[in-house]
Amino acid sequence: MLSTSHRLLGAVLAALVTLPVVPVSAVPAAAAPVDRCARPEDVPAEAPWPRSMLALDAVRPFTRGGGTTVALLSTGVHAAHPQLHGRVLPGFDAVSGRGPADTDCTGTGTQVAGVIAAQGSTGNGVVGVAPDTRIQPVRVVPDIPFGAVAQPAALTRGITWATDNGADVIVVATPLHTGDASLSRAVAAAVARGIVVVAAAGDLEASGGRAVPSFPAAYPDVLGVGAIGPDGGIWKNSPGGDFVDLVAPGVAVPTLQRGTGLVQVDGTAVAAGFVAGTVALARAKRGNLLTSEITQTLIAAASPTPAGPQYGAGVVNPYAALTAQVVAPSHRALPAVQPASPPETAAERRRRDLALLGAGLVLILVVGVLLATAALRRRSWRPGLAAPLPRPEEPVEPGPPVMLLDDLADSRQS
Repeated sequence: MLSTSHRLLGAVLAALVTLPVVPVSAVPAAAAPVDRCARPEDVPAEAPWPRSMLALDAVRPFTRGGGTTVALLSTGVHAAHPQLHGRVLPGFDAVSGRGPADTDCTGTGTQVAGVIAAQGSTGNGVVGVAPDTRIQPVRVVPDIPFGAVAQPAALTRGITWATDNGADVIVVATPLHTGDASLSRAVAAAVARGIVVVAAAGDLEASGGRAVPSFPAAYPDVLGVGAIGPDGGIWKNSPGGDFVDLVAPGVAVPTLQRGTGLVQVDGTAVAAGFVAGTVALARAKRGNLLTSEITQTLIAAASPTPAGPQYGAGVVNPYAALTAQVVAPSHRALPAVQPASPPETAAERRRRDLALLGAGLVLILVVGVLLATAALRRRSWRPGLAAPLPRPEEPVEPGPPVMLLDDLADSRQS
């Protein structure tokens, strides 16, 4: 006989068996995480204005930047973007100190990578300055879509890692507004290794509207870059100062966005990307140039702009940077130099005075002789008249006969 507890357990089991079976798929799943990463926009398909302003199509016959590596210090790069296929290396996350940086939720790094190395394979007109270069992403900003800023320690680690891992060009898209001794040393070490460092000049909005220097743009031997629009006018938030060396397109620039599409962006970060791409072209075409010669070439080849501290030397000019000639200072012939005269002694002064005195006496003697000769010639000369011409005597003709005169008188009287 079953106990009371056994009867209760059987009743419960029977009730469970009679319950309807609910498919697993009908059970509400947990809400999927919201994708707050940057998204592409609807960007016009016509050729982007920077491509025309910088005459990028005229550069293609010279080089496409193959064989060079650009280390991009920003939020990372979305390596899966179709127009960056095969051009993005794993990179390094300098914020955490480990792992790659080939993803990009924020999108800033992918935007800069687009102006450097976009392949132009989707027919939207967006092509990078140096589409055959490699992008080495280095994350120096936390990859969150809420405007995180770079810290000196992460930026220093990123530059040091890029220096030690084969970078030909380093572009800092997210600068600081305060200097740092460790960062300065890292930049100097990169330059000493023959790496050209390019840095965005920052923006006035990020600095609270104050025209303060940005770093590393303000360090020696770094190309600081400001931003201009399609009309050549300076971007409203592009700062001015002696740390701005060049300007480049940085207003309404169509470029790549995380995912598969495009976006239009403003800022000195994408402007720095155009300059970094130009440096990659110069490295690929003229690899024999020193780092200082490449920077001097870009500055000397810049297209003219209105004078002012926001424009630097002018607009970056990729075509001129590849065709301009640079002569190394050691190859220039020095001008002829006259040897210095020895110091004059007392004996030299006496000889000089005697020579001048002798020359003066000879001159006086010569002048005296000339004057005396002229005076003698005047006394022996007299004016005269030409002799009269001879006059021959005229013969005396005889008069008429007297008889003829008498006959003529008789005829008149009769």
